[in-house]
Formats: sequence, C-alpha cells, structure tokens
Amino acid sequence: MGKLDGVKAHMEVIGADGVHVGTVDKIEGGRIKLTKADSGEGHHAGHHHYVSADLVAEIEGSKVRLSANGDVAVLHETEFGGEEADD
Repeated sequence: MGKLDGVKAHMEVIGADGVHVGTVDKIEGGRIKLTKADSGEGHHAGHHHYVSADLVAEIEGSKVRLSANGDVAVLHETEFGGEEADD
C-alpha cells in the first residue's frame, strides 16, 4: 500500500496549505475514500469522493497531509455516486 500505510478511518485529510479537504471513510481500490459529509454541495452532494495515493505527502498524527494545496487537491478528486440516475 505504501503511501496509504497508517491511513485510518476518521483521519482528517488536509492540503499542503493546511486546508481541510475531507475525512477518511476508508481505503478502497488504492485510494482514500472520503466521507459523504465532505462531499460538497450541488451535484457533488451525496457522492463519495476519492483522493489518489499519489497526492499523499505524509501522515501527521491523526491527519493525512497532501502534497497539493486544498483547492488544487479537490480538483484531482474523483467521485462515485453509487446509484445510476434515472433518465
């Protein structure tokens, strides 16, 4: 797992600038799955977001610090809605 060793549920994920990005739900598919509570608003609401292991810089106590600033890190997140929308 490498960079994700030591990452556990409920840890805070912060950008290199210290800005809150999310809270770890769990590790899934080699990525950090964030809680739905940190999913944002609008079309992002209710979706789990994921952060790539490549963005993890270090573990600082109970925080996961990313190598990118918070505003940049959210641009690299992927999301999964879990359910298909009806057309």
